[in-house]
Amino acid sequence: METETETNSTAQAVVDLERSIEAIMMVADEPQSLVALATALAAPVAAVRQSIERLVADYDGNTGGTRRGFELREVGGGWRIYVRPEHDGAVRDFVLTQNPTRLSQAALETLAVIAYKQPISRGAVASIRAVNVDSVVRTLLGRGLITEAFTDNETGAIHYETTDLLLTQLGINSIDELPHISELLDDGADGFSTAGA
Repeated sequence: METETETNSTAQAVVDLERSIEAIMMVADEPQSLVALATALAAPVAAVRQSIERLVADYDGNTGGTRRGFELREVGGGWRIYVRPEHDGAVRDFVLTQNPTRLSQAALETLAVIAYKQPISRGAVASIRAVNVDSVVRTLLGRGLITEAFTDNETGAIHYETTDLLLTQLGINSIDELPHISELLDDGADGFSTAGA
C-alpha cells in the first residue's frame, strides 16, 4: 500500500512533468510530438500523453478554472500552443500597433531569407542567419508579411512564404521581381550557402 509520502511524491512528479511540458511549449517553434517530449523529459510516452490531456482540459477551462486565451492544439503530428481564434483580432492589433512602420534589422534579414528561399522552415532560416529567429518570425506573421505555407508531414516543421502584402509594400507584382542576389555580391554567390541549397 502506498504511503502518504509516496502519494505526495507521485502527485508532485505529475505536476512537475506538466510544468516542464508547458515550459517547452513556450519556447518551441515547431509542434512537438509525444515521443520528442518524452525523450526530452526522460518520461514515459503514456505519462506525457496524460499530462497533455490534462493541460488541454485546463486551458479549455474544463477543470473548473477559466478558459485561457491560448490553447494547446495538435497539428502536424505534434502539439503546439496557439492563440485562440476569438483573440486573433486583439493579438493582430497589438502586434501592428507596436511599431507599424519600421522593421528591425533582424526582421529585415529574416524577411529577405524567407523571400529568397521560400517556402522555408524556421529552423532553416535560423541556420542561415545563425541566430534564433522565433520572435522575428512571429513579428513578420503578425504584420502579415509572411504566412504559413504548409507543415512538413514527416518533421512537423512549418514552412513559411511571403504574402501579397509584402509585394504591395515593395511595389512589385511578383516575388520574381526581386533583384538577383548574385548581382549584389562581388563573388557571384547566392549568399545562402549555409542552407545547403
